[in-house]
Amino acid sequence: MSKKQSKSSIPRRLSSSVPTSSVPLNPSGGVLVTSEEISAAFDFFDVDAKGSVTMADLKRRLGTFYKNMPNKEYRFLMNNKSALTKQDLEELLVDNTIQGFDPVAEAFKVYDPHGTGYADVEVLRSVFQSLGFGDISDDDLGILVETGDVDGDGRVSREDFRRMIEG
Repeated sequence: MSKKQSKSSIPRRLSSSVPTSSVPLNPSGGVLVTSEEISAAFDFFDVDAKGSVTMADLKRRLGTFYKNMPNKEYRFLMNNKSALTKQDLEELLVDNTIQGFDPVAEAFKVYDPHGTGYADVEVLRSVFQSLGFGDISDDDLGILVETGDVDGDGRVSREDFRRMIEG
C-alpha cells in the first residue's frame, strides 16, 4: 500500500460503506493512525516477536476474522513485500492519504456479519476461542458483552464498539 493509495485502491472487503465524518484525519487528509496504534497492531501481528511481520503472520491473525480473504489482499496489505518492520508500517500509515474509510466500522463488521448493528455473541465466542482464549462459557460471554455495552442496552452496538476502541 503506497502512501498515495486512496479508497479505490483499498480491497473491496476492506473498504468502508459508512459515514466517515467522525474519523480523525492526519495532516495529509488521510485516516489518522498514531504511533501507539501502529505499535499495538504490529505487536498483534508479530506473534513470534521477531521484529517483522510476514504474510503468514497476517494470515494467522486475520484468518480469525476474515475466513476467505484472497492472497491478493494479503499481498496488498504487505505492500507486495515478504516482510514488514514496524518502521515500514509507520512509513506506510502515518502520512497516508486514505479517505472515506472508517477503520472502527470496518473492524466491527467482523463481529456483526449479518449487518444488524450489534455484535453477534456467537461470533464473539468464536473470535476469542480462535485467538487462543480457550472455551468461552456463557457466563464469560455475558461479561464480555457487559464490558463492551457502553450504553447499557444489553448489546454491543457499533457505537459501543467505537467508544471502547477509541477509549
